[in-house]
Amino acid sequence: MNPWFVWTAVANTARLSTVLQILIYLPLTLATLSTPAFLLLSLLSCIQSFIHGTMLLFWGAGQALSVMQMPIHPILLLTCFHAFSSTVHPYLATATTVWGVCLRAFGPMAIILEGMSSLLVSQKVGQVGKQLVGEGEGYQFALLIAAAVGYVTSAWVIVIAYPAAASSPLSSTMIGVALTSFVFLTIIGFALRRTNIIESSALALFISYNIWLCGFDQTSFSDPSSSYAPLIPNIVPHLQTLVNFITNTLPKPVLVALLYRLAILHFASQILPTIGADSWESEEGVDDGWDGRPTSALTRIIYHYRQLIFIMVYSHLLLLDHSSQIWWRFMNIGFTLVMWSIELLVSGDGEDDSTKWKID
Repeated sequence: MNPWFVWTAVANTARLSTVLQILIYLPLTLATLSTPAFLLLSLLSCIQSFIHGTMLLFWGAGQALSVMQMPIHPILLLTCFHAFSSTVHPYLATATTVWGVCLRAFGPMAIILEGMSSLLVSQKVGQVGKQLVGEGEGYQFALLIAAAVGYVTSAWVIVIAYPAAASSPLSSTMIGVALTSFVFLTIIGFALRRTNIIESSALALFISYNIWLCGFDQTSFSDPSSSYAPLIPNIVPHLQTLVNFITNTLPKPVLVALLYRLAILHFASQILPTIGADSWESEEGVDDGWDGRPTSALTRIIYHYRQLIFIMVYSHLLLLDHSSQIWWRFMNIGFTLVMWSIELLVSGDGEDDSTKWKID
């Protein structure tokens, strides 16, 4: 068997194992110990991920580092359990408190990044769709169907989620304001010929996704502490307890929000280097060409520190209760619509390559 294939399989398995450990250990610590213990594990994991990302940035041996870091997270988990098994050292208590404040302060930045990334990806989808329309009537028909499916799906999700999402007069008002603003911005964008149905349907799906999270049925998963039982030496009950924890305790809306936020940040980081690529590629001898552009450097940093971003986003989402999640979602919708309105109003009217893809 090819040694390269075996080593690649081992490295990929190590990466998957690390992700699963982070997904399970953080809510496990929060459920079985306390919030300070969870914050300590999050802090230690972030420090380890920062060191790991820095080594990747300067060393570049990604596969070897992935295998080497696999046993680190269980060690960090045991360290947290040991630290909180007796009287907690004052320095540790202070560190966890400060880290909790930092994570909560990270909330607005996460919302801004998610909203801007969602808008950027929606516009890129609209741009690609506009380019495909010019390839033939077959693409045009398929994209019209896709946009219609997007509108219908978003409307269906909003109707299904509305009874739970509109749990108070204020939240129902916020939903109405968001939907009305979206409809008016879409009409304005069509009138100014600065958007298309593909971009609009993508943003409709984004709004429906946030409203769905606001109305997620919290009774669909049990309280974290109720699914945990002391582990006994018998391996079968041990495994049953672990399966029960994974099935019932991992917060499903948090996992959905985590997956979307990481995915949209990844897509946005891939799109950023392509913005204005033609003007840079036409210049010879400017810095290092495409690789020297600021957006390319930003993408490289995000790529190497993706595990650190993953842990910070996950930790912040786990700290939020359901009511906090609702208001953060409404703020996300509002910020994205404001940014979209600004983009629609300040875009140029010319037929240059940067704007003609938005004209119907």
